[in-house]
Amino acid sequence: MVNFSRSIFYVLLCFITAQSVFAQEVASSADEVTPLLIGATIPDVSVKDIDGQTISLKELVAEQPSILIFYRGGWCPYCNRHLSELHEIEDELYEIGYQILAISPDQPEKLRATLSNSELGYTLLSDSPMTLSKAMGIAFKVDPETVENYRSMGIDLAGDSGYEHHLLPAPAVYILNEEGMVRFNYVNPDYKERISGEVLLAAARAYFEN
Repeated sequence: MVNFSRSIFYVLLCFITAQSVFAQEVASSADEVTPLLIGATIPDVSVKDIDGQTISLKELVAEQPSILIFYRGGWCPYCNRHLSELHEIEDELYEIGYQILAISPDQPEKLRATLSNSELGYTLLSDSPMTLSKAMGIAFKVDPETVENYRSMGIDLAGDSGYEHHLLPAPAVYILNEEGMVRFNYVNPDYKERISGEVLLAAARAYFEN
């Protein structure tokens, strides 16, 4: 009887823990995100390309080693500056053998605007519902005051994503192998701080060779 009661206790504990994890799926701020760590495998989640076609990220990653760049959107000057900086090492990353996938909450039509305003050769992908960012543990809820501040500056998070979730990803960079395993990651809750092209290139070379 004691063992049975103990078993019931553990089942309930696991259930409560699972419910707690699910409830914390979206962080309340960028400081509270819990990113997927090195050694973990990316989730089997779909995203959309600039034509609005649904793509399995795992199938895309299976084609070759990948660098995933999560950015807040084409409206973010820090993101655009970072993408432009990484553009300087783009050819070297391709020569090593990587593909570069840049992912944001922007709708597919917004991605076209980002491409037209730059010379990026990256593959831009849309995670409008933020399903991937949530599964990667980097999604957070933008507080109402910030949403209003953005709106006063002409930044419409709901209009850009097509959803009223007001979610953003903490800017992040992941290096993955063809199995979708995380070999390297850089996640900084401070959106003004980004990994340099020099550091990313060094990491990309090191993890491709091992």
